[in-house]
Amino acid sequence: MKIIVPMAGRGSRLRPHTLTVPKPLIPIAGKPIVHRLVEDIAGVLNQKIDEIAFIVSRDFGMQVETDLVAIAEKLGAKGTIYYQEKPLGTAHAIMSAKESMTGPIVVAYADTLFRADFTLDTTADSVIWVKQVEDPSAFGVVKLNDKNEIVDFVEKPKDFVSDLAIIGIYYFKSGETLRDELQYLLDNNIVKGGEYQLTDGLENMKEKGMKFVPGKVDEWMDCGNKNVTVETNSRMLGFLQGDGVNLVSDKVQMENSTIIPPCFIGENVVLKNSTIGPNVSLGDNSKVESSIIKNSLVQTHAVIKNAILDNGMIGNHAAFNGKFTSISIGDYSVIE
Repeated sequence: MKIIVPMAGRGSRLRPHTLTVPKPLIPIAGKPIVHRLVEDIAGVLNQKIDEIAFIVSRDFGMQVETDLVAIAEKLGAKGTIYYQEKPLGTAHAIMSAKESMTGPIVVAYADTLFRADFTLDTTADSVIWVKQVEDPSAFGVVKLNDKNEIVDFVEKPKDFVSDLAIIGIYYFKSGETLRDELQYLLDNNIVKGGEYQLTDGLENMKEKGMKFVPGKVDEWMDCGNKNVTVETNSRMLGFLQGDGVNLVSDKVQMENSTIIPPCFIGENVVLKNSTIGPNVSLGDNSKVESSIIKNSLVQTHAVIKNAILDNGMIGNHAAFNGKFTSISIGDYSVIE
């Protein structure tokens, strides 16, 4: 089994945090989004992952590529890096990794997290991960027949046709078949809005009689902007606590401080005269003094003093000394 992860977009809605780090490498509960994503996919597949192919922008830099390969290796898989030179749509992005599209594959966009407990139907030609939503008009949705097979894909329906939203994770029994269908789109310049779309390839496969079925997830968490990323961090902390995961390093230094779970506290964090939690992630080597922090996401090497934070997001190596409660400051920023 292989996993293809298109992630060449920087994530402009999450700026300033994505000015120095691509969005999929922003940590959620102490672990990069893309790391949690591929771990969760591996858990659902319950199969050995042979390769994880990451499709990135060339300007992400060598350190990002090294980090991604390391994520794959932690799962016992080969990590491969491909480049998408131009943002020409979902099908174009996936085809940047066409050399890896052999055998069964999963395509997963690296800006979402999920919780699921279902058995993958490997007899189907494709499984599309979906989540039941209250307002389907904001999403691409699938329509099912009485055999629980997908018979239609509808983008942002104005009239109700289904409440099963596509979350951006797909299984294909044959990577070669998907590759051929997407190559057809590129060769024949089949575009919508100036972009090559994966859904056009899926529609062609369905018209040829291939079987598509849904894989329903229990939770779907977005990481699109600062507010929803902080919310996703909080929800993930709750899930991990419920799973019995130890979230607090034994190398935390505490002086007259309290941690209210669930919280992720990284290594060599120093807490002085502070209350942390609930729903806080503090990255490695951060220092917090005379502060109250809840519902916030703080990355590594941050220094926070005299703060009352709620719904805050602070980048790596940032320093904050002040009274604002809901803030978003990027890497290496200083507010005093």
